[in-house]
Amino acid sequence: MTALSQFEKSKARPIPTEFEIEGMSCASCVVRVEKAIKALPGVDSASVNLATERASVIFKDVVDPGPVLRAIEDAGYQAKVDTQEFGVGGMTCASCVARVEKALKAVPGVIDASVNLATERATIRVAAGAVETPALEAAVRNAGYDVRRLHTAQTCETKDHRTAEISKLKVLLAVSATLTLPLFLLEMGSHFIPGVHELIMDTIGMENNLYLQFVLATIVLFGPGVRFFRKGVPNLLRWTPDMNSLVVLGTTAAWLYSAVATFAPGVLPSGTANVYYEAAAVIVTLILLGRFLEARAKGQTSQAIKRLIGLQAKTAFVSRSDEFVETQIEDVIVGDLLRIQPGEKVPVDGIVVTGSSFVDESMITGEPIPVEKAAESEVVGGTINTNGTFIFKATKVGSDTLLAQIIKMVEAAQGSKLPIQALVDKVTGWFVPAVILAAAITFTAWYLLGPSPALSFALVNAVAVLIIACPCAMGLATPTSIMVGTGRAAELGILFRKGEALQSLREADVVALDKTGTLTKGRPELTDIEVRDGYAAIEVLQLIASVETLSEHPIAKALAAAAWERGIRALPVTEFQANPGFGIEGSVNGRKVLVGADRALEKAGIDIGQFRDKAAALGDQGKSPLYAAIDGNLAAIIAVSDPVKETTPAAVAALHALGLKVAMITGDNKRTADAIARQLGIDEVVAEVLPDGKVEAVKRLRAGGRKVAFIGDGINDAPALTEADVGLAVGTGTDIAIESADVVLMSGDLNGVPKAIALSKATIRNIKQNLFWAFAYNVSLIPVAAGVLYPVNGTLMSPIFAAAAMAMSSVFVLGNALRLRSVSP
Repeated sequence: MTALSQFEKSKARPIPTEFEIEGMSCASCVVRVEKAIKALPGVDSASVNLATERASVIFKDVVDPGPVLRAIEDAGYQAKVDTQEFGVGGMTCASCVARVEKALKAVPGVIDASVNLATERATIRVAAGAVETPALEAAVRNAGYDVRRLHTAQTCETKDHRTAEISKLKVLLAVSATLTLPLFLLEMGSHFIPGVHELIMDTIGMENNLYLQFVLATIVLFGPGVRFFRKGVPNLLRWTPDMNSLVVLGTTAAWLYSAVATFAPGVLPSGTANVYYEAAAVIVTLILLGRFLEARAKGQTSQAIKRLIGLQAKTAFVSRSDEFVETQIEDVIVGDLLRIQPGEKVPVDGIVVTGSSFVDESMITGEPIPVEKAAESEVVGGTINTNGTFIFKATKVGSDTLLAQIIKMVEAAQGSKLPIQALVDKVTGWFVPAVILAAAITFTAWYLLGPSPALSFALVNAVAVLIIACPCAMGLATPTSIMVGTGRAAELGILFRKGEALQSLREADVVALDKTGTLTKGRPELTDIEVRDGYAAIEVLQLIASVETLSEHPIAKALAAAAWERGIRALPVTEFQANPGFGIEGSVNGRKVLVGADRALEKAGIDIGQFRDKAAALGDQGKSPLYAAIDGNLAAIIAVSDPVKETTPAAVAALHALGLKVAMITGDNKRTADAIARQLGIDEVVAEVLPDGKVEAVKRLRAGGRKVAFIGDGINDAPALTEADVGLAVGTGTDIAIESADVVLMSGDLNGVPKAIALSKATIRNIKQNLFWAFAYNVSLIPVAAGVLYPVNGTLMSPIFAAAAMAMSSVFVLGNALRLRSVSP
């Protein structure tokens, strides 16, 4: 079964609907949006990710984005809405328009639909990522009308809102810094530069100086800084304050106090009429600087996804009217014939029809060696043809291609939450209200107990508490590391289907490996055949090969191939029967033939004692002994061997180096299994396991509370992959298994397992570093900002330094997460 059909099967499971959200700035935003969505009666579960700026929602029954969008807006944020357009043919009157509109509005995920009879166009508004175009087109066709896709230059390039945000922040930062610099020099220059105070007094005078500071600070606060008010004030009014609310409270308090000191100083107690315009302006500038650096760093965390998207070809040479014409990739359909020349990208998935070449599939498998392609070979979109020319037929296009599905998988993993995030969610739910309370307590304590001028001390320290708090760092600590870690893994051919696997994989104590196709090449070969007296080897092999030809088992194919190579042709078979885990039987020219393991012949009452010593000897050599019985009598013993992959010994050694126990689960007899285990240095062996017994084997390996990671081909081993604490599917090229595995290793190289585990350890270590910094930063610096060190050594923190520390806190977390891009396990 190919990866493509596996993807189709996986669609039967609940698929989350993604909503892109704008305006979130800290962990409290995440909690607020998540809480609002989860409260909806039609929602089963919801997860919001600050780094990806997305909400992943699973609905109970019908996908209805309307309430979710309203809930997001009511929480003070904005969900991104996409607009799709396509042509509608066959409409003749207003009732046609009404019919098409009704059909489109009935599609789950559609917010609104408008159809224009004159232009014959339908414009549909959908929640970003919630609805795919084919579903909309199918609705129109089912209503009895034709659909045509519209292709414009705009459809080829989608606007990167993050790039736009970076550009906007850059302008705001420049304006804010330009106005803040003279303000800072006017107020603080006299404290640090001799003669500045006298220069101000001799030129504009102290009163005009205050007026100028007021004007500059006001422009900064309500110009570039108005973005904080737009989000922070409404959230304050809803009693759901966020990071923007803290900035608004702090800067407004400093500005308002300064304004009173400037225009009505008599209102304030004697000696307290000080101004803090520079603090308000510098706070805005520094936080804008932090947001700008944060936005740039966020863009870098998604570099892996951008590189994957960049692998997609833009055009293809498609057969049209007996000649190959360069065509936009969007116009390629299933069944088209495409020509690929040396150096070109394979545009879509398909099967080679004619020609041959070597294709670089490193973007899929992580393996640098090109793979040979000939007739009937599968090719994958995004891979690069090296030195030959071939023609292939498209089998998967658009969002159905393997590369598109890989991108979706990586995005899904990047958007997930780990169990370690639970603590952060609990804290951030009350963090901002707690900070406001701490600021209020700080103000009251300093006002009642502080030295003169108490009001000034109370104001400065309360503002410092509000500004120094940084829930942004807590909210970004986990998702940014997941984004970078899973992106780096994808570059190495390791796909984390679930972000949770990043955490569970590092906790594994035992790595259990399926033998056939995982430890070995999965292509057994006939090595020995010994017959009893009265039987001819060629005759017995012909009878064996005849019945084995009807079986799909790898050993059966090996026996049939061995007969073919010796010029022996299979005979017709009747009464064929396969008994999984035992063997096969059938009638060949009236003779009853049974081929299988020792348990198969024992079950049939056939004594195999004559070959017991021979079987032991074969087993000691790592070969699998099988028996053949003809007409109820033992006729021969045969042996097959599945060669161990060249990379397997190094992979097992790497797992041991990580401190893990390695176990092998196999259907082979114990003697054969032990021989292979000795050869590879495997710690535990679970042998003679029937196909349905692997789940029980995984349970046995769990004894003593051990965590088990199971590695298999992901198709035959699906139950065991599901049962294990974490399942890893080893694929070969496009034949990857995704149905039951948590992690997919795109190549057949087992070295991907220790790489995946090492990446898991590195990512979780990075997350813990981020969380430690985020929590330690807030726990240690909020009390300092409140002035707890003042009675000890007279230390107080200026709101300006508090703003700088807060702005750099998120940048530190993002910078630390970006270190994962250079991890080379």
